[in-house]
Amino acid sequence: MILALLAYLIRDWRWLLLTTSAPCLIGIATWWWVPESARWLLTKQDAIGAHRYLSQCAEMNGRPNFKTNISPEVLQKTVMVTESQKYTFWDLVRTEQLRKNTLCLGIMWFGVAFSYYGISFHVTGFGQSPFLTHFIFGAIELPAKLGLYLLLDRIGRKMCQGGSLIITAACIALTCLIPIDSGNWQTLVATLGKGFSEAAFTTAFLFTAELYPTVIRQTGLGFCSFMTRLGSSLAPLVILLEDNWLFLPPVVFSLMSLVSGIAAFLLTETSHLQLPETIQDVELHR
Repeated sequence: MILALLAYLIRDWRWLLLTTSAPCLIGIATWWWVPESARWLLTKQDAIGAHRYLSQCAEMNGRPNFKTNISPEVLQKTVMVTESQKYTFWDLVRTEQLRKNTLCLGIMWFGVAFSYYGISFHVTGFGQSPFLTHFIFGAIELPAKLGLYLLLDRIGRKMCQGGSLIITAACIALTCLIPIDSGNWQTLVATLGKGFSEAAFTTAFLFTAELYPTVIRQTGLGFCSFMTRLGSSLAPLVILLEDNWLFLPPVVFSLMSLVSGIAAFLLTETSHLQLPETIQDVELHR
C-alpha cells in the first residue's frame, strides 16, 4: 500500500527504486540481533547455546523460573536429538516421503509465486488506475492474513494452502469471462484472487517449515525459495503473451495455480502435530 503511494508521488523510476531499496539497509543491520534456532543448536549438540536462547524466550513469556529449573543437561535429555551430522541438498530426496514432499512443495511454491506475481504485475489490465489497483491489491492482503490466522488451526494447513490456491485459480479464470466494460466487477474478482493468493503465500512458509525436519529445514526452505524466485521471474514474461492472445496469460496463471493447489493436497497435514526433528521422524509420521 505504501509502495503505491510512493509510486504516485515519485514518478521517476530511479528515485523510486532508491527510495524503496534504502530501508533494506535497516533489515541487514537487524540480522545481528536475530536469535539462533534452539532446535538447530540441539541437533548440533550445543545445549548451552540452546538453553541461553530458550531462557530469553521464557523470560519474555513470563516464565522466569525456566533458567533455574531446567539446566542445559536436562534440556538435551528432554529433547531427544540423535543426529548431528552435516546435511546437504541431496538429503531433501534421500527417502521416499522426503522425495514426495520436496516434489510437491517445489510445484506448490512455483505456483504460489507464479500466480501471486502474475496478478500483481498485471495492474493495468483491470480497467483502473495502476496506482489505485496496486493500492487495493495491497489492502486486500490485510484481511487475507487475518482470516488465515483464524482458520489455520480450525481447518488445517493443507485445506488453507490447497483451497486458497484453487480459489485463486477460479478467480483468475473468471476475470477472462467478465467483460472489460462491466464496471468494477473484473477488478473486484481480481482483488479477491490477489487476497487468496496472498493467503496461499503466507500459509506456504508455515506449512513448509512444519513438513521438513529440523536438520534440513533451512535447506528445504532454500529450495522452495529458489522455486519461488523462478515462478516470480517467469510471471512477467507470461504477461507478454497477451500480445498473441489477450486471455492467454490468465489461462496459464489459472492452470498453474490449480496444479499447485492439487500438489498441496497431496502433502501431509501438520496441524496440531509435533515438529519433526530428524529425517526418520518424517518417515514415521507420514
